[in-house]
Amino acid sequence: MAAVEFDEVVDVVVVGSGGGALTGAYVASSRGLQTLVIESTDFYGGTTAYSGSGLWLPGNHVLERDGVDDTVDEAREYLRAVIGDETADLQDAFLASTRPLIEELERHDMLKFEHRPFPDYFAQAPHMRPLGRDIFPLDLERDALGDMSGWLRPTAPEERQGAPAPPQYTGGQALIARLLLATAGTGHCELRLRTAMDTLIVDDEGSVVGVEAVVGGFPIRIGARAGVLLAAGGFERNAELRERYRVPGDPRWSMGAPGGMGRPIEAGAEIGGAVGLMDQAWWSPGLLHPDGSATFTLGLRGGIFVNSRGERFINESLPYDQAGRAVIDADASDGGHLPFWFVFDDRFGDAMPAMSTVPMGPQQDYVAAGLWRTADTLEELAGTIGVPPHALATTVERFNGFCATGVDEDFGRGVAPFDLFFATGDGPNKALVPIDAGPYHAVKFAVSDLGTKGGLVTDTEARVLRDDDSVIPGVYAAGNTMASLSRYTYPAPGTPIGTCMVFSYRAVLDMERHMHARDVA
Repeated sequence: MAAVEFDEVVDVVVVGSGGGALTGAYVASSRGLQTLVIESTDFYGGTTAYSGSGLWLPGNHVLERDGVDDTVDEAREYLRAVIGDETADLQDAFLASTRPLIEELERHDMLKFEHRPFPDYFAQAPHMRPLGRDIFPLDLERDALGDMSGWLRPTAPEERQGAPAPPQYTGGQALIARLLLATAGTGHCELRLRTAMDTLIVDDEGSVVGVEAVVGGFPIRIGARAGVLLAAGGFERNAELRERYRVPGDPRWSMGAPGGMGRPIEAGAEIGGAVGLMDQAWWSPGLLHPDGSATFTLGLRGGIFVNSRGERFINESLPYDQAGRAVIDADASDGGHLPFWFVFDDRFGDAMPAMSTVPMGPQQDYVAAGLWRTADTLEELAGTIGVPPHALATTVERFNGFCATGVDEDFGRGVAPFDLFFATGDGPNKALVPIDAGPYHAVKFAVSDLGTKGGLVTDTEARVLRDDDSVIPGVYAAGNTMASLSRYTYPAPGTPIGTCMVFSYRAVLDMERHMHARDVA
């Protein structure tokens, strides 16, 4: 067998630097495995750094410590009801590792978590938790990172709008900062920015033994004695791949970090890895901005969505992935739903009654771009947004009737716990707020996403599989680089990061087992 030549060799190569990738890097390096993290962009953190960093990890000891009534068996019933049986093995593997993963992380003083309420997303599924099963990293002072502070990806408002940095690291930034400190502190991990993985290196026996990366325009070959973990996000930022796999939306409408170009997925496919769910993403309604971007928006406190016919077409308070899918399905069925308009009245003043992960800039910029329209009457507003005036007035009149009775007879808004989580109305149904206090406003929306969720097909140990279900030795995938266990659903807040952390953990445990077996032999 011909020897494979490398520029350097480590035990574990981790491709990507989001919450899952850095969890894998910490677990590997804390066990003494010489680990290298390579990140293609200028910052560590990936899309995780933009997030609130809820981690849906049922049955862990933090939930127990914080008084949350939850068991793995109940979570299993919930997942089966929501997802189905097709990924039952992955669901079971995930649930088997939620508690041991968090127990291991919390042994480090830097990796601390707490429960915060956020409802599971499917109200009718058995054992749905109205206050959720999510845990969150504790906030962290900004000076804690020291010299590494310039390495952390900014928040989305900082990066996209030049907003000031928040006073503390919170949410996803807190998770990434804590994982960076813990991982660097092991003494067994090197972290490298601006190092883009290009191909997987395969030996004569068909095993992945390293990666070829590009640094400053030059290739470098890095060997991996234990394995390569691909946890580098999806391909949400790659227009060509989105078009090839028919993923709805525009790359500019995605909340994915700039590195989400999908090269690790392509590299895995090029060596025979199977792919799945390639037309899928984690969806949400998205506020359109003057620069052509759209950003994940949730937490509606009033208003309605209307299509090009001036009609309501969904429950606007649905969990964001379900809302995004409803928009996509409606548009595919009879058109006229993309883009759509968010219509509300002046009871909220100049503020849009919803939360965008990148807040609106100066209102006059949105007015100038045709994204914010205001009129004294609904009929006049309809004319400014190009929908039939009588239809919009009739739609609002019908909705206001539902507000009076407290029952949305068309779409059931305000029944499920998530519908009410952000609601602030004072009528019989807090999620139903009338639109009757002119002037009236309309803001333009598209469908955003938090990243694609199709990728390499894996087994329960996160090993990449071929089309015949055989394992490609030496290469693992997690997070949005793998075909998600949740398939066409988003079971609960924190599913993407939580599952990525778990399967990165399981991948490293498998690498460690194989290294130990080789050492014994």
